Amino acid sequence: MEPVTTKPYLVRAIHEWCSDQGYTPYLAVRVSPAARVPVEYVKDGQIVLNVSHSATHGLLMDNVWIRFSARFNGASRAIEVPVDDVVAIYARETGEGMSFVPGEVNGSAGSDANEPPPEPPSGPTAPTRPKLQVVK
Repeated sequence: MEPVTTKPYLVRAIHEWCSDQGYTPYLAVRVSPAARVPVEYVKDGQIVLNVSHSATHGLLMDNVWIRFSARFNGASRAIEVPVDDVVAIYARETGEGMSFVPGEVNGSAGSDANEPPPEPPSGPTAPTRPKLQVVK
């Protein structure tokens, strides 16, 4: 059995830290065919999701998937995101959090491992620029 990458544990830890501090945890996700997200909110192949307990229902974060339901424009939507697609998790209010090497699959980086992570999305869904630490 192949060991599990540290990524899902770090995502859960930053989520818990944000929640404990009273911050809003945001998840930046590179949208792959496996992801189930509202495509009308995808910009440049990414989506930013508010994953706070107050914005989600039935939030489950395991080692492979992040699943929850949330309201988008008043309609409840089921969201499913592979942990491998997570680009960053950060606090909306401070930008503190962590980014991950894009192209990482089950803990092994792909051919783009030496490239810096993409800038987190900007605009109304990400009001502050995250101060992120790159994890390889």
